[in-house]
Amino acid sequence: MLKQKLACLICIIFPIPVFASAIYNTLPEEVSPDNKYIFYSHGYIVEGDDPKPKHPRWGVYDYPAILNALSATKATIVAEHRAANSDPFAHARKLKQQVLNLLKQNVPAKNITLVGFSRGGFITGVASSLLANDGINYVILAACTSGLANREEIQLHGHILSIYETSDSVGSCKGIVGRNPETVASFQEIAISTGKEHGAFYQPLTDWVEPLTSWIALSQEEKK
Repeated sequence: MLKQKLACLICIIFPIPVFASAIYNTLPEEVSPDNKYIFYSHGYIVEGDDPKPKHPRWGVYDYPAILNALSATKATIVAEHRAANSDPFAHARKLKQQVLNLLKQNVPAKNITLVGFSRGGFITGVASSLLANDGINYVILAACTSGLANREEIQLHGHILSIYETSDSVGSCKGIVGRNPETVASFQEIAISTGKEHGAFYQPLTDWVEPLTSWIALSQEEKK
């Protein structure tokens, strides 16, 4: 059912830069309840000064290109380039405060999506647990069978999309969602098979970008 919905919605995605929205390092001062907001938390390798670091096995993590791909949704993109050796829990608390700021300014929870890959996916999961808001959207990219799996106190909330790569050692989120299914408003999971292992999410490959952006475009009723 999800694949049918995604297929119908892929045609509305605009990958051409002219349609791209603004990208911010932190939440802008002026917000609108009519806008959609996407918070992207990058992987561990990007922490530091280099926005395009190179892994010896998985190649270049093209952080700017990923943000540009997400901006094609026309949502406001908020993506902090974290400092080296950042505390993931501190960043999750920062995300929580930014989301609460949006909610206080009457941005509907359905217009807010937190996306995270690897270490950023762990941060996204922690933020979901801290916010405990069942109306917010969360996308976890290749992060569930690592830190999140080992911390039973972290309980996911809201509408959850998990995307993982079958050649990667990090797999399904079903076990984590199963810890507290009553707080998860909806759960969808997509396995991609690029053969690129964890590096599948180092580049804005259509294999994961299109399902992600299409899922964000769905109404919350359609996500169920």
